[in-house]
Amino acid sequence: MDAEHPLEQAVREIRERVQARHPQGAHGRFAIPVADLLPLLHARDAAEAKVAAIGTVNPRPPGLKNSLIQSWKRLLARLLDWHVREQVEFNRGAVNATQATLEALNEHNRALRDIALALEENARRLDAVESAFSNIDGLREQARELADVRLHWHEWRQEWERKLSVNEVQFLRSVADLNGAYQHRTAQLEANFRDIVSRQHRDFEGLVARSNEATQARFWADFAKVRQEYERLIHAELRTIRQKAFAAAAHPPPAAPEPPAYDFIHFANRFRGPEAYVRANYAAYLPLFAGRQNLVDLGCGRGEFLALLGENGLTATGVDGDAESVGICLSKGLTAVEADLFAWLEAQPDHSLDGVFCGQVIEHLPPPLVPRLFSLCAAKSRPGAVAVFETPNPECLAIFASHFYLDPTHQRPVPPALAAHYLEEAGYGRLEIRRLAPAIDSMPSLAALPAEFREAFFGCLDYAAIGTRL
Repeated sequence: MDAEHPLEQAVREIRERVQARHPQGAHGRFAIPVADLLPLLHARDAAEAKVAAIGTVNPRPPGLKNSLIQSWKRLLARLLDWHVREQVEFNRGAVNATQATLEALNEHNRALRDIALALEENARRLDAVESAFSNIDGLREQARELADVRLHWHEWRQEWERKLSVNEVQFLRSVADLNGAYQHRTAQLEANFRDIVSRQHRDFEGLVARSNEATQARFWADFAKVRQEYERLIHAELRTIRQKAFAAAAHPPPAAPEPPAYDFIHFANRFRGPEAYVRANYAAYLPLFAGRQNLVDLGCGRGEFLALLGENGLTATGVDGDAESVGICLSKGLTAVEADLFAWLEAQPDHSLDGVFCGQVIEHLPPPLVPRLFSLCAAKSRPGAVAVFETPNPECLAIFASHFYLDPTHQRPVPPALAAHYLEEAGYGRLEIRRLAPAIDSMPSLAALPAEFREAFFGCLDYAAIGTRL
């Protein structure tokens, strides 16, 4: 909408002021006509103009003649002032009386307008009261009808409740009779059924128990005989197979030293665990050797870690001083050599290895040779190469009671702190000690010890010392 022009706004405000000062009556059913005061207003304005003009001199064009005439007129007006003074005062009084009359009539018109507005408001209130009275009459009629309905409903309800109570008593008596008969019949049937089932169950349990005892006795007797026989056959056949595989190797190893007085492979299967168990434990080291090719497994044994590396596309060589172990690795298609660990390492070019793995070996070495092995591995490894040495954990006292001294070739355990020191002295950094195989997993009775004491003295059976060549 366009903004209102300032002139239009001024005219509108003047009109509103005039209408407020000089009302023309009210609107509605009780509109009261009022006198039109505009002619009187115009007459008053004209009279005021005449009164103001008395005693003034009409203007004339400038000039000498005009100046003389104007001077004469002013002199004459002063001379006649005493004569017209009373008339001027009378005229002014008449104009003032007219003004007072006009104001009184305006007040009268405003009073009539207010009376008309009050009558209109009272008429609206009266209409509302009449409407309310008409609604009250309707409500009274509805109340009388509801009173009649309530009276009849009360009488009908009393009769209905009486009939309902009679029917309910009869129904409950019938239900009670039927329930009693049903319970009696059900109790008899249940007692007979329980007696029959109980006798059959006792007979069945006796028969099953006798058959189970006889079957278990025969089974365990036969199983003990078969197990003893098959273990003897399996050990004999395994030794024969290993000897044949060693003899059929592509590169026959040098003359082996005198074999130990016990079967090392059978010893490893029994006390260290089957190959699948060892492979599952060694799988945690694979991420450390990812992307590396020239790797060595010192003391490769049956070749569990060599097989894992090969399956993951990594090139690795196994070194072991036991001819039978090397023969097993060769029979699996793995790369392995029979040699002394120190002699093999000394023959390798410096900074040629990408990684070294040595699992369960350093505890077999005399204590003075352990730091020498670490130093040789560091000298033959290029910067960034990783080394992993796994060994029994002497912090766990349980290994001395159950594991460490089972192997007669064990020399002395290497504490984790000492292994870390040897790695640091050899030139490895970013050292890490991973504790493996919690003792409580294989010895549940340790759970009876206090947790803090158990963690300090019976924590993990093994640990791995890991370092990166600087």
